[in-house]
Amino acid sequence: MGKYEFKLIESKWQKIWEDKGAYEADPGLGDKFYLNVAYPYPSGAMHIGHGRTYTVPDVIARFKRMQGYNVLFPMGFHVTGTPVIGVSNRIARGDQEAIKLYREVYKVPKDVMERFTDPHEIVRYFSNDYTDIMRSMGLSIDWRRRFTTVDPQYSKFIVWQYHQLKDKGLVAKGEHPVKFCPNCDNPLGDHDLLTGEKATISEFVLIKFRLPDGMVVPTATLRPETLFGVTNLWINPDGDYVIAKLKDRNENWLLSREAAEKLKYQDFDLEIESFVKGSRFIDRVVKNPLNDDIVEILPATFVEMDMGTGIVMSVPAHAPFDFIALRDLHNAGKYKNIRPIPVIRIEGYEKIPAAEVVNRMGIKDQEDEKLTSATDELYSAEFNRGFMLQEFGGDPVYQARNDVKIKLTERGDAASLYEFSERPVVCRCNTSAVIKLLKDQWFVRYSDPDWKDSVKTCIHDRTKLIPPELESEFLRTVDWLNDWACTRKVGLGTPLPWDPAWIIEPLSDSTIYMAYYTIAQHLKDIDPELLDDAVFDRIFLQKNTECRVDPEILKKMQEEFMYWYPYDYRLSAKDLISNHLTFQLFHHTAIFSEEYHPRGLVVFGIGLLEGEKMSSSKGNVILLSDAIEKFGADTVRFFLMGSAEPWQDFDWRSKEVTASKRHLERFWNTANEIIEMGEGEKELESIDYWILNRLQDRIKITTEALDNFFTRSAIQQAFFGIESDLRWYRRRSDGSRPGAVWTMRYILDRWVRLLAPFVPHITAELLEKMGKSSVTDLTYPKVDDEFVNPGIELEERLVEATYNDINEILKVTKITPRRIILYTTPEWKEEVRRVVLSRRSKGRVELSDVMRYIMENPEMRSYKKEMPKLVKRMIEDYQGISEKEIDLLLATDINEFKVLDRAKDFFKQEFGASVSVYNAEDAAYDPAGKSKLAYPMKAAIFVE
Repeated sequence: MGKYEFKLIESKWQKIWEDKGAYEADPGLGDKFYLNVAYPYPSGAMHIGHGRTYTVPDVIARFKRMQGYNVLFPMGFHVTGTPVIGVSNRIARGDQEAIKLYREVYKVPKDVMERFTDPHEIVRYFSNDYTDIMRSMGLSIDWRRRFTTVDPQYSKFIVWQYHQLKDKGLVAKGEHPVKFCPNCDNPLGDHDLLTGEKATISEFVLIKFRLPDGMVVPTATLRPETLFGVTNLWINPDGDYVIAKLKDRNENWLLSREAAEKLKYQDFDLEIESFVKGSRFIDRVVKNPLNDDIVEILPATFVEMDMGTGIVMSVPAHAPFDFIALRDLHNAGKYKNIRPIPVIRIEGYEKIPAAEVVNRMGIKDQEDEKLTSATDELYSAEFNRGFMLQEFGGDPVYQARNDVKIKLTERGDAASLYEFSERPVVCRCNTSAVIKLLKDQWFVRYSDPDWKDSVKTCIHDRTKLIPPELESEFLRTVDWLNDWACTRKVGLGTPLPWDPAWIIEPLSDSTIYMAYYTIAQHLKDIDPELLDDAVFDRIFLQKNTECRVDPEILKKMQEEFMYWYPYDYRLSAKDLISNHLTFQLFHHTAIFSEEYHPRGLVVFGIGLLEGEKMSSSKGNVILLSDAIEKFGADTVRFFLMGSAEPWQDFDWRSKEVTASKRHLERFWNTANEIIEMGEGEKELESIDYWILNRLQDRIKITTEALDNFFTRSAIQQAFFGIESDLRWYRRRSDGSRPGAVWTMRYILDRWVRLLAPFVPHITAELLEKMGKSSVTDLTYPKVDDEFVNPGIELEERLVEATYNDINEILKVTKITPRRIILYTTPEWKEEVRRVVLSRRSKGRVELSDVMRYIMENPEMRSYKKEMPKLVKRMIEDYQGISEKEIDLLLATDINEFKVLDRAKDFFKQEFGASVSVYNAEDAAYDPAGKSKLAYPMKAAIFVE
């Protein structure tokens, strides 16, 4: 038996697979299975998070191939946009943080780094690096289809896509707020950001309170309907404010310096006239524009200068932060004349809702972390279930909110301000992003109601979501998604065909590339100039267009697309539901006929490193290449697939990865030991049938798990479950027996193939040792009806339970046994169990009903004294039992005496004592009266 040399084994099989073109998929006979995963942006090295992202689809691809499917699993590289340009510029100007990241974390050689001043060199280096690492992970990718999003052929495909959208009226010029980098002078997509990828743009209402001299004191709110309940404004006394003249409005505004800077980007024509401290305005009064109430400006150090305008309107009856701040002032003996004004009623809350939630949560002061939870709870409850008080109209809150906004805006007392939902938001050039109101920008019209309806229909009727509870999140995204700025002025990418001064941005050029994969290998040899819209119309829309491409090649591409499409599953990160994953549903429904709409989507959770969120920029990552070098690809795959289900967060912990390596070493040793035993003979005993039946269960459950992408559950069954069964089997059986040798060889064959999708290298090596090819003979195990025997499972369950009970008795009593006596349950107790189970299968079981039925049997009346207690126990024992288990127990009649009598030698060997078995009704020896304790599937035990 050789040592498990993972480096030799993995490099050997990767070369064999590549030489044979084992994973090159072409249209053919049989069912196809096409899955794809979000392609990487190669601007930095691969880390273990990438490893998980690309191993999940590989496991499913291998599983489906073994089931006989013709599987396509392609890969490309996303390089459009500004990220690599930002990296290149930072390195060119000597940014030490960027240089340290790429030299020390990503381990880029110095001579290569010198070329990174050219962004194309970054793309070239990392896309090749990714390809090499993916190969070293054993990913079964069809590399013929590799492309990058700056390939000229791909650009022609994007041009065709945008002509399609424009022709349908789904791309138009407009004015919208976008994330923007002042340094790059460019709108930003999520791929362009160092931090803040999840930030969305929220629209606040700017409410114009006015000082007696007419100066505007604007506050930003998401809840304009609460203006009725404003008791005061808050201003930071230590804050730096400005008085700015708004030229187009002929007004002077008081606001923070940061707010003035923000407004410049949002179409406010302002000029700063003077700088002031917030303390200057404490105790001054302003007029509420909604009801002309006069309210004071109070001091509050909690006011953030870069949030909103740096001035906050206070609604203490409905805002927990405001309630606490006002209460603190009251406790200090200040402003006691100011009291909360309730304006919203909501069932389940007191008259002053903020007071109720603050008191219920035990919030003590403004530093209490529970304030955020209190705010979220109350705001959500009021918006969804709240009504304005009758004196304020009595309308639902959501209606009043819109009415107040429209009313104030129409008369010039309100405007819009856009804010990020979270901060900071930082461009890859290391500049803080702002929100800019762009004009003359091109937008994809995701706001179109008919388009939204078609996407919802696709989600409801066509696309399977894993996990299924994602449907509400997708539908919510479709509802709130607005027009999307689809072009940029700078960056790598495809120029907008009808307005080439603009470049199509990264998220907008990666929506239907899954279709491009189906023909990518054919397009590589075609002159891009020949690829006009007519070519793609013919391929993807089956139009009879005139094309300049060779008709034979054109026919192949059309057939290939029609064979592979629609894709069966797409896998991507959960945080892309808010953009890419939903965008691609929009674009599929707009461009392709219904038969080509996506069939399935799977999302990923995030990756943690020793309990902390992974971050490349902070160096908190483990490079995938380092992990493979240290542990081996199969170990990395085994850990990543077994640590969590794909949609759950996983946590890379070195100790657990090391344990995974030991698991595979143990598997290697066990497998080689079985191989060296030979073939054996099919001369089977009861214990052989037991493990063979257990194996069929493992095969069934593992198959069902992988059919639904439950990789962790599958590994639990296919590895740990079988290993546990085998460990028990080898204790219960003479391993040198020809029947045992045959059984273990049979099990090993299935075991290796069950694990092949997860750990392809070690299993390929073991199959070769068994005289089989991992390329041509690799089929996925199916349930073998010959060995399906649920009854044998019950018999062995009785043996194992008895073994555990004896062990427990010896542990508690500390007896060294000389003799062990087992008493099996009498037939009359078995009959009582059958009655209870048969009634349980039909629903609720009543003690009186069971007793009445049993006592009708004259033979049972002699046991009437102990019957109530027995029936009550059985009803309780079987209360939570599954229907499957009830059916098994009712359908299987086992002779407990015979089962335990056959196991006497096993018990004798395990406990070093003689063993006797009696039927409880015919016990020749029962000095302690234990026989009366015998119970179905639980022997009574006496130890001497």
